[in-house]
Amino acid sequence: MDHDGASTTELEAGDPFAGLPEEVRPPDRWPVWPFALAGFLLLVGALLLFLPRIELPFYTFSPGPVYDTADFVKVPSGHERAGELFFLTVSLKTANPYDWLGAKLDERVDLVPRQNVRPPGVSPEQLRRENLAAMQQAKRDATFVALTKLGYDVKLIGTGALVIDTVPDSAADGKLLPDDVIVELDGNPIEFRSDVIDLLADKEIGDPVDLVVLRDVDGEERRIDVRLVLGPHVDDPTRPMIGVLLDNNEPIVEFPIEVDIDSRNIGGPSAGMMFALEIMNELSPESLTKGHRIAGTGTISRDGTVGPIGGVRQKVFAAVDAGAEAILIPEGNYDEALTTEADIEMVKVTTIDDALAFLDSLPAVGTG
Repeated sequence: MDHDGASTTELEAGDPFAGLPEEVRPPDRWPVWPFALAGFLLLVGALLLFLPRIELPFYTFSPGPVYDTADFVKVPSGHERAGELFFLTVSLKTANPYDWLGAKLDERVDLVPRQNVRPPGVSPEQLRRENLAAMQQAKRDATFVALTKLGYDVKLIGTGALVIDTVPDSAADGKLLPDDVIVELDGNPIEFRSDVIDLLADKEIGDPVDLVVLRDVDGEERRIDVRLVLGPHVDDPTRPMIGVLLDNNEPIVEFPIEVDIDSRNIGGPSAGMMFALEIMNELSPESLTKGHRIAGTGTISRDGTVGPIGGVRQKVFAAVDAGAEAILIPEGNYDEALTTEADIEMVKVTTIDDALAFLDSLPAVGTG
């Protein structure tokens, strides 16, 4: 009994394989923690390699390249000027977890929900095409604004009256569709919506009118003949109406001089104002910048209105980095731009005239 007790104590406290020949003893056990640590490090490494492939429902907006507008705009007989007019861009990227963390740590980078940039159902390729189309429109509008401001004769050739919607229970209800373009009324060509109004002035309630409209049918534009009988106007029952809400279809613009704007592969409409200013700068007798370095951003409409853009904070930071003295900012973005507290003069603009007034107020470099 004592022998058994002693043996038990020895086995528990010492080597349980004592006395066994070496060739039948099991190998010494290795500690477990190095294997656990190696497995953990491998798991962390695999996770770090995988994280960049995860797409979060955000885009990052960061300061993009800054361009001298003169490098993009070419006008026959245009003047080379001292100073610069910069247009600003934003670098847009689908966020992964690293980008998300970086945006939280960098005040120059903003996180924007994906649906605010690319609505559901819109592919990245569709978004790119839309942005390139917006740039093409911005170039045309910038050229129109610049040349008309300088007194050139710019011709607008109407392409019809665009149907926005129809009035319920009117003559047009069910016969005309949104996006139809009226190009003839009783054999008379229609260039602008005002032509429709003028031709209806002598009509009476109950008179028939024959229209020719352009309509998209399965992706193909077709000419459709439509006969309507005029009914009473909703606001004045003594006057006739077709029963449509009209706008001008996009006109053809003929410029008296050739202006070439090579936008390369840059998309979006936000360079419109700066393109207009650069065209005027090259064609005007005197330099608009007077040797200063001015940045700016904003859309441009044919009436000279400057519209808001996206990523204004990033564009302010980019303007500072480029060494600009001032930045022209659309009124709709001005308050947000001030949140950057950047060391640069910020100029609020509502129309192209505001931008021109600021440039006119600048002293020539070296004179004051």
